[in-house]
Amino acid sequence: MRRRTARATVSAMDDAVDKLSHLDAHGAAHMVDVGGKEESRRRAVAEGWIELRPRTLELLLEGGHRKGDVLGVARVAGIMAAKRTSELIPLCHQLPLSHASLEFETERAAGSATARVRCQARVETWARTGVEMEALAAVQTALLTIYDMCKAVDRGMTMNGIRLLEKAGGRSGRWRRGADGGGA
Repeated sequence: MRRRTARATVSAMDDAVDKLSHLDAHGAAHMVDVGGKEESRRRAVAEGWIELRPRTLELLLEGGHRKGDVLGVARVAGIMAAKRTSELIPLCHQLPLSHASLEFETERAAGSATARVRCQARVETWARTGVEMEALAAVQTALLTIYDMCKAVDRGMTMNGIRLLEKAGGRSGRWRRGADGGGA
């Protein structure tokens, strides 16, 4: 078995260091210094889906779920996750959020064996770094909460499509999925 040396690892990472802001010149992880950046209004919007059985969706929408208002609890969980992202993701900065909201849409195609719940999170701040991670954490946590509250009747649920839709503010300005040819 061939061993990889630390020097080879650093050499292999040289190209990536210029592009990955969380790596220093030696390839070690570090928190990015945002002290020299200007504060600005920043916003991020993310989305994701959970696929579930149509009957599970019916229970969720009818309020017939034993654990209570599934989407209401998921909304609060997502907002809490946005507020605590820096505690979950090691190199994220702690940010003072000025806004966090989550919206849900449900869909079920006639005759389909599956239904879906879409979660969209919008997070805003006035800070030196963006809130993309907070929006993504909000979506993922809301979907995990739906899974947790519905797993007794549907363990086959699947979360997918968790992605950033839009970000605004900061040096890089505005980015929208599909607007620059990036992401579908």
